[in-house]
Amino acid sequence: MRHSPRFLQAGLALLAVFALPPARAQKPPIEITADLTDAPRRLFHAEIDLPVTPGPIALTTPKWIPGHHMPNGMAAEITGVVFTANGQTLPWRRDDVDLYQFHLTVPQGVTTLHAHLDCIVTSRVSQKLAAMEWETLLLYPANTPVRDIPIQPSVKVPAGWGIGTALIPVSSGPYPVPAPGSITKFAVTNVEQLQDSPVITGQYFHEFPLAPEIAPKHYIDVVSDQPDDSNLRPSVLANIANLVREADALYGCHHYHVYHFLLTLSDVAGGMGLEHGQSSDNGVGEEGYADDEHALRDADLLPHEFTHSWNGKYRRPAGLYQPDFATPQQGALLWVYEGMTEYLGDVLAARAGFETPAQYRDTLAATAAELDYTPGRDWRSTEDTAVAASILRFFGPWYNWRRGQDYYQEGELLWLDADTLIRKLTGDKKSLSDFEKIFLGKGGNTGPLIVTYDFDELVRDLNEVVPYDWATFLHDHVDKINPHADLAGIEQGGYKLVYNDKPTATELTLENEPGPRSRGLDCWYSIGLRVGGDGSIGDVLWNGPADKASLAPGEKIIAVNGQIFASDALKAAIRAAKGTTEPIHLIVQADSFVTMADIDYHGGERYPALERVDGTPDYLDEITKPLTTPEKAPSQQSKNQE
Repeated sequence: MRHSPRFLQAGLALLAVFALPPARAQKPPIEITADLTDAPRRLFHAEIDLPVTPGPIALTTPKWIPGHHMPNGMAAEITGVVFTANGQTLPWRRDDVDLYQFHLTVPQGVTTLHAHLDCIVTSRVSQKLAAMEWETLLLYPANTPVRDIPIQPSVKVPAGWGIGTALIPVSSGPYPVPAPGSITKFAVTNVEQLQDSPVITGQYFHEFPLAPEIAPKHYIDVVSDQPDDSNLRPSVLANIANLVREADALYGCHHYHVYHFLLTLSDVAGGMGLEHGQSSDNGVGEEGYADDEHALRDADLLPHEFTHSWNGKYRRPAGLYQPDFATPQQGALLWVYEGMTEYLGDVLAARAGFETPAQYRDTLAATAAELDYTPGRDWRSTEDTAVAASILRFFGPWYNWRRGQDYYQEGELLWLDADTLIRKLTGDKKSLSDFEKIFLGKGGNTGPLIVTYDFDELVRDLNEVVPYDWATFLHDHVDKINPHADLAGIEQGGYKLVYNDKPTATELTLENEPGPRSRGLDCWYSIGLRVGGDGSIGDVLWNGPADKASLAPGEKIIAVNGQIFASDALKAAIRAAKGTTEPIHLIVQADSFVTMADIDYHGGERYPALERVDGTPDYLDEITKPLTTPEKAPSQQSKNQE
């Protein structure tokens, strides 16, 4: 098969990570202390002691960060690097080719090399909180498998700030809110696992236990800029506890010793959603969970990143697992790593109560329509969006023609198609859940491991659920040029994609959300424009009506049909042009010039929605039903930072 040469493997690669084998455990660990007390000034510091022998040595920082799917390590932000041994400063030189490496010579008689470094952090910090991914400070021997390098981490935080992490504290003293000025030491791990174990800290800190009947233990650690925000509403805590139960029922196993959802609530620190084996690093706005309307925006965030503990961290495509953080990752199977996670995360969001079944369907309709109106699919396959992931991370002008990391949403529709197809082929006796228990459950309950797979194993596991030509099914959807989105899963699920003259209730909520996270005005399925509240054009649909009128991203609409621009004025103009021959007249500013533009469109407003098809199986409704009994909102209990 086409994928096989890239991902052939002799067998299942079980790569132990957390408990060090006896021989490795005898090797002295690197000792690293992360000092986060300067986080409000956007600075992290590290003191690192490395066991060494005399002679030349090459040290490195991570370049290819797992989960980022691109080489974006922190080498440019790492500064203040000083190496000392026996009190003497040692000269060093950066590698001419690999700019993440430092070369120096260890003098005779030296067994410990000390390194000091600082990191300038440009996001995930504020005056009241900080989130640290360890690649900001890590330094370790180059050209060595990172799972073979033992390391013992310690953390120092501002006085009174709490600590959230899946690392195991071993120092005495109060925790998770350490005594002022103290250093919290954690158990020895290895560089691979330390990079996979982020830390959040903040003045307004809460830790909440979740679903206590489920083993191993689960927590959510929350920090915020405002005192009350981190004390999550009971209904939100109930949904997160339901998520733990639903994931337990769906996957049937766990691959961690403990799990910590890490959550920052800040308009300053920025958003984040990054998976880790025993935790997830999640960041939303200050009021991200203040009410149901705000929470809808990120309804799938926690379910998506939690699912990655199974799919992406435990089961990982062979090309996306490398023995170090220097070797380039290969993204060809990201439509499984991210795409299947996108599907499962959205399903879990509905089952756990983060969104209603109707909101799930509305969001699915928006996803399907978005992909169906992506003209870049005329030249670029889903597989290419995965292979080229590291150069497609960023949004920009003509995004719909270039395409981006569409393997997320393309994968969601693909795995919905597979789920409904399995239900159809088995008379609703089996579903994708049976596949998940096979594919994600190999080895049963484990600690944090990485078990790689290839395309052939994917096909074998699907055939174990129900015999079918799954190889052709996957190749046709992923490798071929498909001008239209995969709507088969929606249709097999008992619905069809339609376009109405009014947006769904879910889309209205998201469109009307105030602040920088608002979606603004969406005229994509009518005139082919996305427009900000001030008239700025975010993107233009390639070969759509606005494109044919020579509009371009970055321009600004000043007036509509003789009126100063307003969202309502543009909507009214689209409605007024329906059934007529009169175009929509715009005055547009481009740079320092003003031009006229006429959009020849007469179809009225169009917004995607799903419509139930009578007499068909309601698999889509079945998919969003909880597998467990939902918990009612509990009373507020946590380890609080007063």
